[in-house]
Order: sequence, then C-alpha cells, then structure tokens
Amino acid sequence: MSDTRKFLRRAAGLFLVLALLLPLAGPGTVLEASAVTKAEIDALKGDANDLASQRKDIQNQLKAIQADKNAAINKKELIERQIQVIRQEINNINQQIAMYDQLIAEKTEELRQAEVDEAAQFDLFCRRMRQMEEQGEVSYWAILFSSSSFSELLDNYMMIEEIIQYDNKVMEDLEALQAQVTADRAALEEAQAEQEEAKQKQVAIQQELKEQENEVDKLIGEISAREDQLEEMEAELKKAANDLDAEIKRKEKEYADQIKNVVSESGFLWPLPAGQNTLTSFYGNREDPFTHKAKNHTGIDVSAPKGTPIYAAKSGVVTTSKLGSGSSWAYGEHVVLSHSDGTSTLYAHMSARNVTQGQTVKQGAVIGYVGTTGRSTGNHLHFEVRVHGDRRDPLSYFKDKTLYFSGKGGKVKVQ
Repeated sequence: MSDTRKFLRRAAGLFLVLALLLPLAGPGTVLEASAVTKAEIDALKGDANDLASQRKDIQNQLKAIQADKNAAINKKELIERQIQVIRQEINNINQQIAMYDQLIAEKTEELRQAEVDEAAQFDLFCRRMRQMEEQGEVSYWAILFSSSSFSELLDNYMMIEEIIQYDNKVMEDLEALQAQVTADRAALEEAQAEQEEAKQKQVAIQQELKEQENEVDKLIGEISAREDQLEEMEAELKKAANDLDAEIKRKEKEYADQIKNVVSESGFLWPLPAGQNTLTSFYGNREDPFTHKAKNHTGIDVSAPKGTPIYAAKSGVVTTSKLGSGSSWAYGEHVVLSHSDGTSTLYAHMSARNVTQGQTVKQGAVIGYVGTTGRSTGNHLHFEVRVHGDRRDPLSYFKDKTLYFSGKGGKVKVQ
C-alpha cells in the first residue's frame, strides 16, 4: 500500500475517533480535555498540510507525466512520419520485386532462347563435322591446282574462302551462343539473388515498423495509465483534504462553542467539570458546620467526588501551592493564582496539587484535584476570588452559569 493510501486510512481513523470522543464532552468538560481537543485540531491541520504537500507533489508528477506524454506524442508523430517513409520504402521494394519478377521472366526466356539457339548451332556444327568426315580430308591447294583456267581458279578460290568463312562462323556462333547462355544464366541468378535480398530487407523493415508501432503504443499506454492513477490519487487527496477542512471547521466551531459555554462573560472559567455545579455553601454569612454558629464564609463550596480535576479559572502565576499551616491550616492542600488584571483565585481542600509556586498556568489547566484536606467535612472545592486582596462573591463572576444548591431542603436551582 502506498504512503498516500496509508495516510488517507489514518486520517479516516482519526475522524472516527474524534466523532466518538468529542460528543461525549459537555460544555463544562471541554476544558478538562481542551488541550486534547486543541491538539487534535492542530493534528488535523497538520494532516491537512501533509495532504496539501502530497497533493502538490502529485500535481508536479502529473505535470512531469504530461510533459513525458507530450514528448511521447511528439515521438509518436516522428515515428509515424518514419513509418510513412518505411512504408514508402516497402512500396519501393515491392516495385523492385515486381520488376525483378518481370526481369527474371525475361532473362528466363532469353536463356531458354539462347539454349535453343545453342543447341541448333551445335547441331549445325556436328553436321558439318560429319560432312567433312564423310568427304575425307580435302586439300584446298589440290582444288586450286585442279582448276583448268584462271577463271575457274578464281571461282575455286572464292568457294574455298566461303567454306572457310562458313566453318569459322559456325564455330564463332557456337562460342557466342555458349557465352550468351552463360551470361544469361548469370544474369538470371543475379536477378534472383537481388530479389531475395529485397524480400529479406522487406521482412526486416516490416518487423522494424511493427516494433516501433508497438513501442509507441506501449509507451503512451503506460503514461496514460500512470496519469490515470495519479489523477485518481489526486482526487482522493482532494476529497480527503476537503473532508479534513470541513472537520477542522466543525471542530473549531464546536471548540469555540464549548469555550463560550464554559467561560463566563467575565472571562472566568468554571473551575470544575460541567456536571460538578452543585453548591453546598454560598459566599457570606452562614452556619459554621463545626461550631454551628454564624460565621462569614470567604468563598463558595462546590461538591465533587474526590480526585475530580480542578481547572485554573484564568491564566496566571502560581503564588501559593502548599499544605496549609498556621492561619492557612483550614485550607488544607491549596493553590492561589495571581492574574494580570489584579484578581487572584484560591482553590482549597485539594487531595493533591498539580502545580508549583512560580509556575505560569493557562486558563483551563489542571492545577489540582478535589479532596477534603484541612478544615473540611467532605470532598468539595472551596473557591475564592479576590480583587487587589479584597474578597468578592465568586458567583458574581458566573452569572450566566447554571448552578444548583444542595442543603437540608434538597437540591434546588439557584441560577
């Protein structure tokens, strides 16, 4: 499987995980998992960048493939022009072969006629030899001396000369015909050899033609197949990128909505998960749970199971992180954050602290866990807000937060 297809499968898996996990978080729990959610959004953006990079790489490959395809098409055009020349050459060879057929036929006829003439001349030569044998050896001088007159002598001389010329011509014609037969046979054999050479050349050229046609068709076929594959991959990447973009936008909106639901208009974040919104004590005068006398309560108490994460209501610096002692004994394990706007927040009765003095924390960071240390009757968070050192009612910073109160009369909605 290619890296691109593995990446697409991983991205699809990430979508499924996000779809299963995030809907489970309510408005108040987003900041318990806010870092995770933000990280997941960042991861999606990273995946989108990876997809964009891969898509750009594929587009570059497509451009290169297109250039190769254009080069192959140009090569095909050149080869097709060469093929036309080869076909013309083949036609020329076919014409040569046809002319050789005609030439061979003519040479065959000439050879046949020469052989006939040779046979006739040889027959004439043989008859002349037999005639001379039958007549016996005759002295041309005896014929001349047997002449009875000068006129007869001249006639005999001319006759002897004609006989000699005739005999010589018979021999010369025979020799000439024999030479003609030999020449015609050689010419025929040469024509046949040249024709065979032309036929072999024709076969070779036709094979070359077929190979070049196959080469071009194969090349263009391979390029087209690769082009189709890359276009399919680009389409998949484009779809995956679009899906990622849509998912990022959806998650960002969901994250923004959750932040909006959790962070109050004053900019304070509810310090506990969404389900933990039941007060057990308000700010101000109340009956002390230990002395049962009226006493000023400097914060609010929110019921929550032991170990419930406590979040920083605002970004700030940890000015206190310790187990209370002396005048601060009642707070038990507690943390105080100082914020840039002159406010500070206190979180008391923790089972454990998660930050140290001097540390800078962001809104929503887990700074500790609910417990019942110090002067406490059960697991809860004691939460205070101070402005330049003066205590304020924490609920005034969460007017848009739905809260309940649990007392002797049961659980009732207070805002």
